[in-house]
Amino acid sequence: MKLGVSSYSLWQAVEKGELDYVGVVAKVAELGGEHVEIVPLGEVNLTADPALVEAIRSKAAEVGIDISNYAIGANFAGLDDEAFEREIARVKREVDVAAALGAKLMRHDVANSEDRSIAQFMKDLPKLVEACRQIADYAAQYGITTSIENHGYYVQASDRVQAIVNEVARDNFRTTLDIGNFVCVDENPLAGVRNNAKIASIVHVKDFYIRPAENNPGDGWFKSANGAYLRGAIAGQGDLDTRGALRIVKESGFDGYLSIEFEGMEPCIQATKIALDNARRIWNEI
Repeated sequence: MKLGVSSYSLWQAVEKGELDYVGVVAKVAELGGEHVEIVPLGEVNLTADPALVEAIRSKAAEVGIDISNYAIGANFAGLDDEAFEREIARVKREVDVAAALGAKLMRHDVANSEDRSIAQFMKDLPKLVEACRQIADYAAQYGITTSIENHGYYVQASDRVQAIVNEVARDNFRTTLDIGNFVCVDENPLAGVRNNAKIASIVHVKDFYIRPAENNPGDGWFKSANGAYLRGAIAGQGDLDTRGALRIVKESGFDGYLSIEFEGMEPCIQATKIALDNARRIWNEI
């Protein structure tokens, strides 16, 4: 197992101009991370900036950490045939970026939909599977495993993730398993982790504070699918059973990358360091 950090965890500092993406890589190593996930946000477009891709790759090599995963947004639902093919072609160009970074894992999103019903999901499923299969087949030339994550409400529940992974039926297509995200669709996170641990390519360690729908806690919170209030927490300090989730992951035989994903309100560098230390301690104790 290697424990590291998603660059998303330090986005707060990037937005403030305190770090750039090369600086994020150095900071992850300084905090004790063994790998870094690269998640381009804002105006960062790595398909158009090969110099930045090389600078990130070189910094990771210099500080002695892996670039584990490259994670991007994508949507294959509700598109006409021409737009569908354009989106597949765009994501394939992002696969080229993952290869240039030296990452052997890549997560891409798969769908957004205002209609989150199972009926709509079943209607969209063939197209989602076709897109994921084409991208996985393209990524195979680089030895890259692609994945979808349990997030975004529409494809967040463990059974919907499983449905896509099973139908794509490629050895190099799996799931980025976020141990916290299942609560966004009100699924028991331990059940979700147990369901999908065997198909995980990388595991995100995330935590949330949870308050009931009738108890509005004010600014800084968002709602689950059924109205519960959620706020990002430092891993190991929130309301989720982080120890129980990591125990399930460990007992599944997973021995890959664990990645801190912090999205709370606390200062991100300090929060990420605490989360790293908590995750390492918990993993070693279970």
